[in-house]
Amino acid sequence: MKHYIWSLLWSVIILVLCSLPSETTADVPKFPGIDKLVHTGFFFVLAVLLYYGEIRKRGTSRPSLRISVNVVLFSVLFALLIEYLQWQIFTYRSAEAWDLFADVVGTGMGVFAYLLLHNTYRYEE
Repeated sequence: MKHYIWSLLWSVIILVLCSLPSETTADVPKFPGIDKLVHTGFFFVLAVLLYYGEIRKRGTSRPSLRISVNVVLFSVLFALLIEYLQWQIFTYRSAEAWDLFADVVGTGMGVFAYLLLHNTYRYEE
């Protein structure tokens, strides 16, 4: 569990920020699509932190399909939970399929970063 402290903390931050009413960010400059960009960024960071926890826990120096499946599964389930909460509990927020898509894109970006950067063990000499 100690390896996942950063990803758990980030998950709580995402949950809190996604549950705030939209009026709380009225003073922040916005452009069309900023909501999707924020969702993508949230889940990119979450995926990276989940990979960090998994790598530290397993002590691996090689890319692993099992690690990627765990990260993607947790991220997608967490994204579904957030959208469900916005639909049923935080009714002042809107649950959108495009938000879920942006979450999955952010997770995919994290997977890509892992595969790209964690593969560098082959080239270290």
